[in-house]
Amino acid sequence: MKKLVTATVFNSLAIVGLVAGSLPASAAAVPCEQMLSEMRAAKASAKLSDVDSAKVNDLETKAVERCNADDDTRSDKFLADALKILGK
Repeated sequence: MKKLVTATVFNSLAIVGLVAGSLPASAAAVPCEQMLSEMRAAKASAKLSDVDSAKVNDLETKAVERCNADDDTRSDKFLADALKILGK
């Protein structure tokens, strides 16, 4: 019985590993430094209202904070929101 349970757990973990390994590369976070550079380039050429400019600046501050903490996923989320405001 113990061998059966062990084999079942091992097989389940192997399947999970195969599924996770087959996810597309686009599911991974983009390096926050790269995305930050793209957002800053878009911001430099954008014509924003004061309200939108304040929102973008706030999102940029949060993104830099998360980037410095090596939390690329959350940083990228803030930067994606900023890019939406910038129309990108």
